[in-house]
Amino acid sequence: MAEELLKIEHLTKKYEENIILNDVGLTVHKGEVIVIVGPSGCGKSTFLRCINALEPIQGGTIVLDGENVETGNRNLARVREKIGMVFQNYELFPHLTISENIMLAPIKVQKRKKETVKQEAMHLLQRVGLEEKADSYPRQLSGGQKQRAAIVRALCMHPEILLFDEVTAALDPEMVREVLDVMLGLAAQGRTMLIVTHEMQFARAVADRILLIDKGKIIEDSNPETFFTAPKTMRAKQFLNTFSYELNDK
Repeated sequence: MAEELLKIEHLTKKYEENIILNDVGLTVHKGEVIVIVGPSGCGKSTFLRCINALEPIQGGTIVLDGENVETGNRNLARVREKIGMVFQNYELFPHLTISENIMLAPIKVQKRKKETVKQEAMHLLQRVGLEEKADSYPRQLSGGQKQRAAIVRALCMHPEILLFDEVTAALDPEMVREVLDVMLGLAAQGRTMLIVTHEMQFARAVADRILLIDKGKIIEDSNPETFFTAPKTMRAKQFLNTFSYELNDK
């Protein structure tokens, strides 16, 4: 089996007395693609934000490549460089061009040479079909183009793991495919990824494992074939019934 990259044990997240994640555990190996599904409000996005230390946790541990990911860690900034996160709403700086958005962190945070970063940024933009948009501003791009640019921005930091938080949720249906194709390409390259999505056909195609989260707990953890054809829990069966139209189309 591939080397262990991320280890989460007894993770607890609360907002005051409201428990969002309850004693969650997960092990992720290098090159693994894990898709996280579940009803709205179940804790999926919060789970990703805890992994990236965007949310403080109230219990448990998150260890990436042997180092703790926690707000009190004085090396947190360096650890977080290993985690690339792509958000639902792009989070691109509107006053910077696409290439400037991509180059900003590698130059300012990682202190890499501007020319080297620029060459890499252009190469990555070419791979996702956006080379001609390098000097455009975010407002001049479609939603799908902005999301592909956000993926390139994450890749340019050379992360060890990529987190995708419902990256197609804000897109028109015809733009969804272009973003999912990029993510399928990353999976084929052996990238380690955790993906929160409601796109069931995509989940089935890309995942090595599928997690179902409900009420702050991992209810089911299985391979795609088992999850979609013979789910182990009644809750998983109920959840899949809400997507039966998608599965019947497959």
